Amino acid sequence: MGRRLILDTNVLISYERGTIDRSMFHEDDLSIAALTVAEFRVGIEMAGTAARAAERSRALAAILDNVEVLEYTEATAAHHAALIAYTKRSGTPRGKHDLMLAAHAAQTGRTVVSRDAKARFGDLPGVLATGVE
Repeated sequence: MGRRLILDTNVLISYERGTIDRSMFHEDDLSIAALTVAEFRVGIEMAGTAARAAERSRALAAILDNVEVLEYTEATAAHHAALIAYTKRSGTPRGKHDLMLAAHAAQTGRTVVSRDAKARFGDLPGVLATGVE
């Protein structure tokens, strides 16, 4: 088994669009947050055509066949609260969804994989992160 990873929505979008090497995760234990499913589904709902919505739906189904979806639990909430408090104390605001994803990573010991350098996941306590080119 490879790395234990949690994928950000932007990585799923890149996967769907074919703009990343899809084989890069073949050996890894992959997960996504339930929130990530919702964010991806927004793209399906907002697709300009029925055909594009169907393509995105098929991509999501393929992704869901290969990853574990992590539910937001009481333990996740505890990590989430700690991260919110940290960002408030340190004066470094973060996106609400980014902190939820980071909470899942901290809770499960997974590394966040994101294409969003501005999210600075790795600067959060207890969160490991890596980027994707």
